[in-house]
Amino acid sequence: MAEITAALVKELRERTGLGMMDCKKALTAAEGDIEKAIDDMRAAGAIKAAKKAGNIAAEGAIAVKVADDNKAAVIIEVNSQTDFLALQDDFKKFVADSLDKAFADNLTDAAPLVESQEEARLALVSKTGENVNIRRLTRVEGGVVGAYLHGHRIGVLVVLEGGDTELARDIAMHVAASSPQFLDPSEVSEEAVAKEKDIFLQLNAEKIAGKPENIVENMVKGRINKFLAEASLVEQPFVKDPEVKVGDLAKKAGAKIVSFVRYEVGEGIEKAEVDFAAEVAAQVAATKQ
Repeated sequence: MAEITAALVKELRERTGLGMMDCKKALTAAEGDIEKAIDDMRAAGAIKAAKKAGNIAAEGAIAVKVADDNKAAVIIEVNSQTDFLALQDDFKKFVADSLDKAFADNLTDAAPLVESQEEARLALVSKTGENVNIRRLTRVEGGVVGAYLHGHRIGVLVVLEGGDTELARDIAMHVAASSPQFLDPSEVSEEAVAKEKDIFLQLNAEKIAGKPENIVENMVKGRINKFLAEASLVEQPFVKDPEVKVGDLAKKAGAKIVSFVRYEVGEGIEKAEVDFAAEVAAQVAATKQ
Protein backbone atom coordinates (compact mmCIF):
# COMPACT_ATOMS: atom_id res chain seq x y z
CA MET A 1 0.00 0.00 0.00
CA ALA A 2 1.41 3.38 -1.00
CA GLU A 3 1.81 5.97 1.75
CA ILE A 4 -1.08 8.42 1.77
CA THR A 5 0.77 11.70 2.06
CA ALA A 6 -0.59 15.23 2.29
CA ALA A 7 0.80 15.83 -1.20
CA LEU A 8 -1.18 12.88 -2.57
CA VAL A 9 -4.39 14.11 -0.94
CA LYS A 10 -3.69 17.58 -2.31
CA GLU A 11 -3.21 16.24 -5.85
CA LEU A 12 -6.47 14.27 -5.73
CA ARG A 13 -8.29 17.32 -4.38
CA GLU A 14 -6.92 19.48 -7.20
CA ARG A 15 -7.88 16.93 -9.85
CA THR A 16 -11.43 16.33 -8.61
CA GLY A 17 -12.42 19.52 -6.81
CA LEU A 18 -13.78 17.48 -3.89
CA GLY A 19 -13.11 17.95 -0.18
CA MET A 20 -9.89 16.94 1.54
CA MET A 21 -11.55 14.36 3.80
CA ASP A 22 -13.39 12.77 0.87
CA CYS A 23 -10.11 12.55 -1.01
CA LYS A 24 -8.29 11.02 1.95
CA LYS A 25 -11.02 8.39 2.40
CA ALA A 26 -10.93 7.54 -1.31
CA LEU A 27 -7.15 7.17 -1.25
CA THR A 28 -7.30 4.97 1.82
CA ALA A 29 -9.86 2.70 0.17
CA ALA A 30 -7.72 2.60 -3.00
CA GLU A 31 -4.59 1.82 -0.96
CA GLY A 32 -2.88 4.98 -2.13
CA ASP A 33 -3.49 4.46 -5.86
CA ILE A 34 -4.67 7.90 -7.04
CA GLU A 35 -5.91 6.73 -10.44
CA LYS A 36 -7.97 3.96 -8.80
CA ALA A 37 -9.31 6.48 -6.28
CA ILE A 38 -10.53 8.70 -9.12
CA ASP A 39 -12.10 5.75 -10.91
CA ASP A 40 -13.81 4.61 -7.69
CA MET A 41 -15.13 8.11 -7.01
CA ARG A 42 -16.53 8.31 -10.52
CA ALA A 43 -18.05 4.85 -10.27
CA ALA A 44 -19.66 5.77 -6.95
CA GLY A 45 -21.08 8.93 -8.52
CA ALA A 46 -19.21 11.19 -6.10
CA ILE A 47 -17.88 13.53 -8.75
CA LYS A 48 -21.13 13.45 -10.72
CA ALA A 49 -23.14 14.11 -7.56
CA ALA A 50 -20.95 17.08 -6.76
CA LYS A 51 -21.59 18.42 -10.26
CA LYS A 52 -25.36 18.03 -9.91
CA ALA A 53 -25.30 19.79 -6.59
CA GLY A 54 -23.31 22.62 -8.16
CA ASN A 55 -20.62 22.19 -5.51
CA ILE A 56 -17.55 22.06 -7.72
CA ALA A 57 -15.68 25.32 -7.30
CA ALA A 58 -13.75 25.81 -10.54
CA GLU A 59 -13.82 29.61 -10.78
CA GLY A 60 -12.09 31.99 -8.39
CA ALA A 61 -8.91 34.02 -8.23
CA ILE A 62 -5.14 33.84 -8.20
CA ALA A 63 -3.25 36.16 -5.84
CA VAL A 64 0.46 36.82 -5.31
CA LYS A 65 2.52 38.63 -2.70
CA VAL A 66 6.21 39.49 -3.08
CA ALA A 67 8.57 40.46 -0.26
CA ASP A 68 9.83 44.04 -0.18
CA ASP A 69 13.34 42.84 -1.01
CA ASN A 70 12.04 40.69 -3.91
CA LYS A 71 13.68 37.57 -2.48
CA ALA A 72 10.53 35.64 -1.59
CA ALA A 73 6.94 35.39 -2.80
CA VAL A 74 3.75 33.40 -2.37
CA ILE A 75 1.07 32.54 -4.91
CA ILE A 76 -2.31 31.03 -4.01
CA GLU A 77 -5.48 29.93 -5.77
CA VAL A 78 -8.85 30.30 -4.08
CA ASN A 79 -11.85 28.83 -5.86
CA SER A 80 -15.50 29.82 -6.03
CA GLN A 81 -18.38 28.33 -7.99
CA THR A 82 -18.92 31.42 -10.15
CA ASP A 83 -16.72 34.14 -11.57
CA PHE A 84 -19.32 36.61 -10.31
CA LEU A 85 -18.41 35.84 -6.69
CA ALA A 86 -14.70 36.07 -7.50
CA LEU A 87 -15.26 39.75 -8.33
CA GLN A 88 -17.08 40.58 -5.09
CA ASP A 89 -15.47 42.41 -2.16
CA ASP A 90 -16.20 39.69 0.42
CA PHE A 91 -14.42 37.08 -1.68
CA LYS A 92 -11.53 39.44 -2.47
CA LYS A 93 -11.07 40.12 1.26
CA PHE A 94 -10.99 36.39 2.03
CA VAL A 95 -8.36 35.89 -0.67
CA ALA A 96 -6.27 38.83 0.57
CA ASP A 97 -6.47 37.71 4.21
CA SER A 98 -5.53 34.16 3.24
CA LEU A 99 -2.58 35.39 1.19
CA ASP A 100 -1.33 37.60 4.02
CA LYS A 101 -1.59 34.68 6.44
CA ALA A 102 0.30 32.35 4.11
CA PHE A 103 3.03 34.93 3.57
CA ALA A 104 3.41 35.90 7.24
CA ASP A 105 3.60 32.27 8.37
CA ASN A 106 6.08 31.28 5.64
CA LEU A 107 3.73 28.52 4.51
CA THR A 108 4.82 26.19 1.72
CA ASP A 109 1.66 24.07 1.53
CA ALA A 110 -2.05 24.84 1.44
CA ALA A 111 -3.10 22.37 4.17
CA PRO A 112 -2.26 24.53 7.23
CA LEU A 113 -3.75 27.57 5.51
CA VAL A 114 -6.97 25.68 4.82
CA GLU A 115 -7.17 24.71 8.49
CA SER A 116 -6.46 28.20 9.83
CA GLN A 117 -8.94 29.88 7.46
CA GLU A 118 -11.76 27.38 7.86
CA GLU A 119 -13.90 29.56 10.14
CA ALA A 120 -13.65 32.52 7.75
CA ARG A 121 -14.33 30.25 4.78
CA LEU A 122 -17.47 28.82 6.35
CA ALA A 123 -18.70 32.33 7.14
CA LEU A 124 -18.19 33.33 3.51
CA VAL A 125 -19.94 30.19 2.23
CA SER A 126 -22.85 30.85 4.57
CA LYS A 127 -23.14 34.45 3.45
CA THR A 128 -22.82 33.88 -0.31
CA GLY A 129 -24.36 30.43 -0.72
CA GLU A 130 -21.39 29.35 -2.85
CA ASN A 131 -18.72 26.78 -2.19
CA VAL A 132 -15.30 28.37 -1.61
CA ASN A 133 -12.00 26.50 -1.33
CA ILE A 134 -8.36 27.36 -0.84
CA ARG A 135 -6.96 25.04 -3.47
CA ARG A 136 -3.19 25.42 -3.63
CA LEU A 137 -0.20 27.47 -2.56
CA THR A 138 3.45 27.79 -3.57
CA ARG A 139 6.21 29.78 -1.90
CA VAL A 140 9.47 30.62 -3.68
CA GLU A 141 12.64 32.06 -2.19
CA GLY A 142 16.13 33.14 -3.22
CA GLY A 143 17.63 35.16 -6.02
CA VAL A 144 15.45 37.80 -7.65
CA VAL A 145 11.71 37.12 -7.65
CA GLY A 146 9.35 38.64 -10.18
CA ALA A 147 5.56 38.34 -10.30
CA TYR A 148 2.85 38.97 -12.85
CA LEU A 149 -0.92 38.83 -12.56
CA HIS A 150 -3.15 38.72 -15.62
CA GLY A 151 -6.42 39.95 -14.18
CA HIS A 152 -7.49 37.62 -11.42
CA ARG A 153 -7.25 34.38 -13.43
CA ILE A 154 -3.55 33.83 -14.17
CA GLY A 155 -0.59 34.39 -11.88
CA VAL A 156 3.12 33.71 -12.32
CA LEU A 157 6.24 33.80 -10.13
CA VAL A 158 9.73 33.67 -11.65
CA VAL A 159 13.00 33.25 -9.76
CA LEU A 160 16.24 34.51 -11.33
CA GLU A 161 19.86 34.16 -10.41
CA GLY A 162 21.17 37.61 -11.27
CA GLY A 163 19.22 40.15 -13.28
CA ASP A 164 16.62 42.47 -11.77
CA THR A 165 12.93 42.60 -10.90
CA GLU A 166 11.99 44.19 -14.21
CA LEU A 167 13.53 41.29 -16.14
CA ALA A 168 11.90 38.77 -13.78
CA ARG A 169 8.50 40.43 -14.31
CA ASP A 170 8.94 40.46 -18.09
CA ILE A 171 9.70 36.74 -18.06
CA ALA A 172 6.74 36.15 -15.73
CA MET A 173 4.53 38.00 -18.22
CA HIS A 174 5.86 35.73 -20.97
CA VAL A 175 5.08 32.63 -18.89
CA ALA A 176 1.53 33.88 -18.37
CA ALA A 177 1.05 34.29 -22.11
CA SER A 178 2.91 31.22 -23.42
CA SER A 179 2.31 28.65 -20.66
CA PRO A 180 5.55 26.63 -20.92
CA GLN A 181 5.43 23.14 -19.42
CA PHE A 182 9.11 22.96 -18.45
CA LEU A 183 12.00 25.27 -17.66
CA ASP A 184 14.41 23.71 -20.17
CA PRO A 185 14.60 20.58 -22.35
CA SER A 186 16.62 18.69 -19.71
CA GLU A 187 13.54 18.70 -17.46
CA VAL A 188 11.38 16.90 -20.01
CA SER A 189 10.92 13.31 -18.92
CA GLU A 190 11.53 10.30 -21.17
CA GLU A 191 7.85 9.44 -20.69
CA ALA A 192 6.75 12.84 -22.04
CA VAL A 193 9.03 12.48 -25.07
CA ALA A 194 7.82 8.92 -25.71
CA LYS A 195 4.21 10.06 -25.47
CA GLU A 196 4.82 12.87 -27.96
CA LYS A 197 6.51 10.40 -30.31
CA ASP A 198 3.55 8.01 -30.13
CA ILE A 199 1.10 10.83 -30.83
CA PHE A 200 3.14 11.95 -33.84
CA LEU A 201 3.32 8.43 -35.26
CA GLN A 202 -0.42 7.90 -34.81
CA LEU A 203 -1.37 11.21 -36.42
CA ASN A 204 0.99 10.68 -39.36
CA ALA A 205 0.53 6.95 -39.90
CA GLU A 206 -0.57 7.37 -43.52
CA LYS A 207 2.11 9.94 -44.33
CA ILE A 208 5.00 7.78 -43.10
CA ALA A 209 3.67 4.46 -44.39
CA GLY A 210 6.26 2.85 -46.67
CA LYS A 211 8.97 5.44 -46.00
CA PRO A 212 12.53 4.26 -45.15
CA GLU A 213 13.24 3.89 -41.44
CA ASN A 214 15.90 6.62 -41.41
CA ILE A 215 13.46 9.11 -42.99
CA VAL A 216 10.84 8.30 -40.36
CA GLU A 217 13.43 8.70 -37.60
CA ASN A 218 14.38 12.15 -38.91
CA MET A 219 10.71 13.16 -39.06
CA VAL A 220 10.22 12.01 -35.47
CA LYS A 221 13.39 13.77 -34.36
CA GLY A 222 12.19 17.00 -35.97
CA ARG A 223 8.85 16.75 -34.22
CA ILE A 224 10.48 16.03 -30.83
CA ASN A 225 12.85 18.99 -31.21
CA LYS A 226 9.89 21.21 -32.03
CA PHE A 227 8.00 19.86 -29.00
CA LEU A 228 10.98 20.56 -26.69
CA ALA A 229 11.27 24.11 -28.02
CA GLU A 230 7.56 24.81 -27.68
CA ALA A 231 7.29 23.30 -24.20
CA SER A 232 10.50 24.68 -22.63
CA LEU A 233 10.60 28.24 -21.32
CA VAL A 234 14.23 28.97 -22.22
CA GLU A 235 13.66 27.84 -25.83
CA GLN A 236 10.49 29.85 -26.45
CA PRO A 237 10.57 33.08 -28.49
CA PHE A 238 10.12 36.01 -26.09
CA VAL A 239 6.64 37.50 -26.48
CA LYS A 240 7.96 41.08 -26.59
CA ASP A 241 10.67 40.20 -29.12
CA PRO A 242 10.12 36.91 -31.00
CA GLU A 243 13.63 37.15 -32.48
CA VAL A 244 15.10 36.39 -29.05
CA LYS A 245 14.68 33.20 -27.02
CA VAL A 246 13.75 33.69 -23.37
CA GLY A 247 16.88 31.88 -22.19
CA ASP A 248 19.08 34.14 -24.32
CA LEU A 249 17.22 37.20 -23.04
CA ALA A 250 18.14 36.25 -19.47
CA LYS A 251 21.73 35.37 -20.40
CA LYS A 252 22.22 38.71 -22.14
CA ALA A 253 21.21 40.44 -18.90
CA GLY A 254 23.68 38.34 -16.91
CA ALA A 255 20.90 36.26 -15.40
CA LYS A 256 19.76 32.65 -15.27
CA ILE A 257 16.18 31.47 -14.85
CA VAL A 258 16.07 29.25 -11.77
CA SER A 259 12.37 28.35 -11.66
CA PHE A 260 8.85 29.48 -12.43
CA VAL A 261 5.35 28.82 -11.12
CA ARG A 262 2.24 29.41 -13.22
CA TYR A 263 -1.30 29.19 -11.80
CA GLU A 264 -4.47 29.50 -13.84
CA VAL A 265 -7.88 29.47 -12.20
CA GLY A 266 -9.58 26.08 -12.35
CA GLU A 267 -6.92 24.28 -14.41
CA GLY A 268 -7.22 20.53 -13.92
CA ILE A 269 -10.62 20.68 -12.19
CA GLU A 270 -13.37 18.67 -13.84
CA LYS A 271 -16.01 21.33 -14.40
CA ALA A 272 -19.74 20.90 -14.43
CA GLU A 273 -21.43 21.15 -17.80
CA VAL A 274 -24.02 23.91 -17.74
CA ASP A 275 -27.16 23.81 -19.90
CA PHE A 276 -27.78 27.56 -20.11
CA ALA A 277 -31.14 27.19 -21.86
CA ALA A 278 -32.38 24.93 -19.08
CA GLU A 279 -30.93 27.27 -16.47
CA VAL A 280 -32.74 30.30 -17.92
CA ALA A 281 -35.97 28.32 -18.23
CA ALA A 282 -35.72 27.30 -14.59
CA GLN A 283 -35.15 30.90 -13.50
CA VAL A 284 -38.13 32.10 -15.52
CA ALA A 285 -40.31 29.35 -14.03
CA ALA A 286 -39.17 30.33 -10.54
CA THR A 287 -40.31 33.94 -11.07
CA LYS A 288 -43.81 32.76 -12.01
CA GLN A 289 -44.35 30.79 -8.80
